[in-house]
Amino acid sequence: MNIVLSDEKFKKIDANLEVILVFDKKLENLEQDKALLEILNFKAEDEESILLPEGKKIYVGCEKKELDNIRIATSAAVKKFKATKFKTLKIELVDDNEEYLSAMVEGFLLGNYEFTKYKSSKKEKSKQEIIIHTNNITKDLKHILKESIEICESVNMVRDIVNTPPDDFYPDIMASHAVDLAKECKIECKVYDDKYLQDKGMGAMLAVARASRHKPKLIHLTYSPKRIKKTVVLVGKGLTYDSGGLSLKPSDFMVTMKADKSGGSVVMGIMRAVAKLGLPIEVHGIIGAVENMIGGNAYKPDDVLVAKNGTTIEVRNTDAEGRLVLADCLCYAQDNIKDIDYILDFATLTGACVVALGEYTTGIMGHNNKIKHQMFDAANSSGELVGSLPFNRYLPKLLKSEIADISNISSSRYGGAITAGLFLDKFIYEENKDKWLHLDIAGPSYVEKPWGYNPHGASGSGVRLAVSFLKSLL
Repeated sequence: MNIVLSDEKFKKIDANLEVILVFDKKLENLEQDKALLEILNFKAEDEESILLPEGKKIYVGCEKKELDNIRIATSAAVKKFKATKFKTLKIELVDDNEEYLSAMVEGFLLGNYEFTKYKSSKKEKSKQEIIIHTNNITKDLKHILKESIEICESVNMVRDIVNTPPDDFYPDIMASHAVDLAKECKIECKVYDDKYLQDKGMGAMLAVARASRHKPKLIHLTYSPKRIKKTVVLVGKGLTYDSGGLSLKPSDFMVTMKADKSGGSVVMGIMRAVAKLGLPIEVHGIIGAVENMIGGNAYKPDDVLVAKNGTTIEVRNTDAEGRLVLADCLCYAQDNIKDIDYILDFATLTGACVVALGEYTTGIMGHNNKIKHQMFDAANSSGELVGSLPFNRYLPKLLKSEIADISNISSSRYGGAITAGLFLDKFIYEENKDKWLHLDIAGPSYVEKPWGYNPHGASGSGVRLAVSFLKSLL
């Protein structure tokens, strides 16, 4: 889907279809089509669209003139457009205001996404173009258009990775994908194998990987521009598949576990976007690529593991494996990267977070309220949803182990998302406590139904949120 800007008079733009956004459910200004739209029961609500082929118009509801409403509206428009054989579509930039351009582009490109790799019968993709009209094409508008396209391509890359089945995307493949990404973006990539993990004492991550025929990979991507205003570390859970290990998941809960690599995939998407945008921030992406399987050599409940920082961990549930991988990855990051300003980790960590906040919202946890507020602001501008889950003085006691330094699960079923975050806190060094934020993306990363401008399956949630956060640091 190609998107271009045009400052030619709108009526003179030669296009097969025109999109009209109907704000505030007001049909009275629609002139000759008002009566027809009323007969067709068009109420101009969010996500509602209707094609009038005779008039070559698509009407789309947009209840509020806010960024996310506009994203949802343009997503609805592009779905209606691509269901036709028309080649070109035109739309006016809302209020001719550059603030709305990125929202319109994101709606079009994210709403246009489909994952058809495994369909034996594929629709022929027609070359369709969207023309966004503005009275004056400025350098800022050109920059916003280019930037928005790069961010959307990064999101859609993540969607492709997460949607890929586990037999086609295991730790070796994740590592090779990172290497290819580094070449494309001209950034650095180091990949470490199980021998490195053994040498560095990363016993928690090694244990999770032990029963899989696919060896674990520790991936370290580095974007280091000439001008550096901040240094940010991203850490991602890359469970390419999670069976639950010996604490085996019920079969219904294994379905969708290809999405357990979402955290690591999001880190790759953020790295791509940051490099393409050329932000003056040094960004490190650390990914623990592992498969959690069963076998005679699987790690077991009752095992005691030793993490990279020497912390001993009593295993009481092998399905609480993501936090074990992240524990070693967080230690690796802090041991190998100097002068860190922020540490953000991304993980499909707990079903408890989905219970707490619902399918569409990322849970954020940490000690520094200022960073939490910054992330809320980033969520508001990016259109992603976040909710804060607070630490407190009583919950850490639930991770107490009688035989080791800490247990890998809480002794209570309540507050599971927070106790998982508190487990990770055990591996954040004291000097970095106020620099760290944990993002549990278990809800929005993979949803088995379309929502807004997100498709069935992987959403790429976290990429736009993090890019917005990083841009706010400048």
